Amino acid sequence: MMNLTSSCAKDVPENSYLVQYRNAIKNGEIIAGQELIQQLENLIEDLDNPAFVYDTTDANDRIEFIEQFCKHTKSPFYGQPFILELWEKAFIEAFYSFKWSDEGYEAYYGEKPPKELLRRFKKAILLIARKNGKSTLCAALGLTEMMCGTGGNDIVCSSNDDAQANIIFEEINNMREQFDPKDRRTHKNMKGIFNLKNKSKIFKISDRTRNKEGRNIDGAILDESNEMTDNVIAKSIDQSQSTKDEPWFINITTEGFVNDGYLDKELKYGRAVLAKEIEDHTLLVWLYTQDSEAEVWQNPRSHQKSNPSLGTIKKVKYIKDQIRKAQHDKAERIFMLAKDFNIKQNNAAAWLLAEEIVNEAKFDIADFRGSFAIGGVDLSKSGDLACARLLFIRSGKKYTLSQYFIPESKLAMLSKEDLPKFKEWIRLDRITVCDGNENDFSKVTAWFVKMVKEFGIKIYKVGYDKWSAVYWVKEMEDLGFDMQRVVQDWAPISEPMKLVEADLRGKLINYNDDSLDRWCLENTALAINNKMEIMPVKVQGKEDKKIDGAVTLIICTRVYIDSRTEYLELTQRAG
Repeated sequence: MMNLTSSCAKDVPENSYLVQYRNAIKNGEIIAGQELIQQLENLIEDLDNPAFVYDTTDANDRIEFIEQFCKHTKSPFYGQPFILELWEKAFIEAFYSFKWSDEGYEAYYGEKPPKELLRRFKKAILLIARKNGKSTLCAALGLTEMMCGTGGNDIVCSSNDDAQANIIFEEINNMREQFDPKDRRTHKNMKGIFNLKNKSKIFKISDRTRNKEGRNIDGAILDESNEMTDNVIAKSIDQSQSTKDEPWFINITTEGFVNDGYLDKELKYGRAVLAKEIEDHTLLVWLYTQDSEAEVWQNPRSHQKSNPSLGTIKKVKYIKDQIRKAQHDKAERIFMLAKDFNIKQNNAAAWLLAEEIVNEAKFDIADFRGSFAIGGVDLSKSGDLACARLLFIRSGKKYTLSQYFIPESKLAMLSKEDLPKFKEWIRLDRITVCDGNENDFSKVTAWFVKMVKEFGIKIYKVGYDKWSAVYWVKEMEDLGFDMQRVVQDWAPISEPMKLVEADLRGKLINYNDDSLDRWCLENTALAINNKMEIMPVKVQGKEDKKIDGAVTLIICTRVYIDSRTEYLELTQRAG
């Protein structure tokens, strides 16, 4: 392994942005997290390493082009020159200025060096919170490479889906239009953006693009890699750069909610490089991260660690608003910590606190005789616990009654902890045991029929999940029940789950203090995606626990939201 230690830097320009940035942090003028500080200290050491030559010419050319020819394309800065911040200049300088010395190249690659000095860094991971200008910076770099590069360069804008890949691509084009309004030097069509003089081009691909292989890519910008479950796109880009002497690949992203996905693996590797546990001198790991979650809530000055453009691009009041909302909404809290502070969130975090679930209020189903109810079922695909539910609304409050079903064979599979609970619930007739290995859905039908016949309940609609048996739905429809399918996916489930959460916190849902319903709610975790949509999942590490009761409550609420006006009119007429 090459020696990377040094005491002072030699032959570094006095106006080096990298040195200025590191000194501003060291002097306390800028607040930075330990991971960024570690990278800067590593780079400062490398300035005196004979394996590298530090030449800022290429970096300064790009910085000059951006500040002279690139303009902002979005309000409130539209049309204004793009004046780079110190952190942006330091990043660009570091990425472009380190070159391999002949000695360093031969030692690292085991082959004779080329005639010209080659750029050291081939890849950068830039982890930065949202609204800090990352897309604008990468768009400016993309346009700069197309105009100032060596010529004949193929540059790709990429992401997990077409819409995200299009964001930076369109931003580049908007900058291009301001730079070259009459298309004298550049041109855009359906295939990409083209430099008519040096034959460089910019195009886009995503995970949904066909024929991703076989390309000849010089440079790549990978946006929001946190959404990627695998490395298909990144690997395709890597392979397409294999013939290039100086390829570049910038992975620019915030934290996300995909566990063990592409970004997690990249960050694990990058952090090992940062800590010098792995030797990889071609990777620049530039991470804007907090040092703890506690400082987010306790120290507003620390917010700059993950938000280097706070106060210039990103508004301080925006952060304050996000923190205020996060204190009252679990989904907002998870989303904010990931997106505004780059704190990785488990994608199956606990949904509700114990005190939010507890509601000792009770009711008598006989009091709802002749009332209109909304039904909901979760008929498990695995044939274990199933749940049927009725939801009533009266005077702004919600009352719910449930019945559970389980195959007899599944009782033997319960844990020693859960078996006594299930036996008690069976004794109390909260769970109906079905013969054999599967639930008998006709017993679910019978429960709804019983509610109609014994209590005169008028069931408005019954929501059912996508795993329900087709024959059971037909059986219910033949008996006159109006059935509504509720697909358990992000879009249809998120809104009702948020409403159920708010109602539980406000003690607006009376579930008769039922221990089985409460157990299901306690087992329920919250998964979240990049659109801040949420879904119910099992608490991590408790895959044997059941959440069917929570799911049916959410399904009933989905039906209610979809038909709120009509349902409330019926309840008012009835009573």
